[in-house]
Amino acid sequence: MLNEVREVRRIETTFSDQDLRRLIIPLVIEQLLAITVGLFDSVMVSQVGEAAISAVSLVDTVNVLLVNAFSALATGGAVIAGQYLGRRESVKAGHSGAQLLLFMGEASILITALFYLAKGFVLGVVFGQVEPDVAAYANTYYMIVEASIPFLAIYSAGAALFRVMGNSKISMWVSLLMNLINISGNALLIFVVRMGVEGVAIPTLVSRAVGAAVIVALLKRPELPLRVERFTFRHDRYVVKNILRFGVPNGLESSMFQLGKILLLSTVAVLGTASVAANAIGNTVCTFQCVPGNALGLAMVTVVSRCVGAGNYDRARAYTKKLLKSTYLFMAGTIVLILVLLPLIMKLYNVSAQAADYARQIVWMHGLAAMVLWPASFTLPQALRAAGDTRFTMVVSTVSMWTLRVGLGVLLGRYWGFGVLGIWMAMFGDWAFRVAFFLPRFLGHKWETMSVRD
Repeated sequence: MLNEVREVRRIETTFSDQDLRRLIIPLVIEQLLAITVGLFDSVMVSQVGEAAISAVSLVDTVNVLLVNAFSALATGGAVIAGQYLGRRESVKAGHSGAQLLLFMGEASILITALFYLAKGFVLGVVFGQVEPDVAAYANTYYMIVEASIPFLAIYSAGAALFRVMGNSKISMWVSLLMNLINISGNALLIFVVRMGVEGVAIPTLVSRAVGAAVIVALLKRPELPLRVERFTFRHDRYVVKNILRFGVPNGLESSMFQLGKILLLSTVAVLGTASVAANAIGNTVCTFQCVPGNALGLAMVTVVSRCVGAGNYDRARAYTKKLLKSTYLFMAGTIVLILVLLPLIMKLYNVSAQAADYARQIVWMHGLAAMVLWPASFTLPQALRAAGDTRFTMVVSTVSMWTLRVGLGVLLGRYWGFGVLGIWMAMFGDWAFRVAFFLPRFLGHKWETMSVRD
């Protein structure tokens, strides 16, 4: 069977170092934009008051789950188009792109309806008892921002399609446009019009709507290797089946990951104010440590899906190893820089000595562990996903998440006396578990039998 798969097509698929740089650099910039716009939002909403900050942060804990789930679902679905591009079947690639947009649009409309129907449960039960002014702000923010879910889904699909074309510059520029609309809109509505949380919510809705419209319009350009010539409301059951097979496990995996992180916040909360503050600082700073890894992981999806579509599994392995080595190199450089700058970074935070000490320990622990484990536990499985081996990565990641990161994290942090540091230690155990499964899987040949089925 494996020999038959290898012989389907062997089309030359080559990415020069210049091609890889053109792909990776915009992805790094896009990752940084995604982080920094959140920082600008938090600074601006702080002008409205503490109740507004609390309300926005509560609602955004759910919205972050949606953002990551749609991005993962779109990336998984776009793998199909990437494999068709590897086969030089541009018409099928464009058709699969149109089907992905249709699928994401319909799924997001259903999710939006469910979110509005479940508003009382989310605001009253999930968030628990909060102050009346926080509840009022949360209700306002929720009602406006959740209307942007379909636009977010369409943008995610379009950005993923451009990435598998190797044209990450387009998604970067559209992301920059969205961020500019968001930041300038926040500044106008909060500082000039003097709105409350509406001044944060409305620009988010507008920026996502503009981003979706722009990226869909750009997908119709005739010179693209993957062109969505016309949009359809008719489902192609073969393409939809592949989208479900590739994209849904990816989306579920990301959702479970974010849900686990949200649930761990309740454990952190009972450990005291210093632990909560240190955990928040650690999450922010450590996110920057992983920017190169996240960008190279997205690049790996593009490169490997094209190689797999062309039947060049040897080349897929070679590029995976090359990108994995680059991930280790660039992450190590980024982490060292952040650790050197850490004393200056900590001066930006007005926290207690205990919180600052915890935060420093978290950043150092995360940096040292990430240099060794993070690329193999998060960047490497992107190659497996790009080949269609999404069910395996979903099962491993889900089991590891709930048993180690959540289960062991609660034990270490809450019952065995390690506090907030124990929660992070459990996360490193989660990484090691993933490596123990993903590395042998990649070295084997099972993933070479999972490509798109016509």
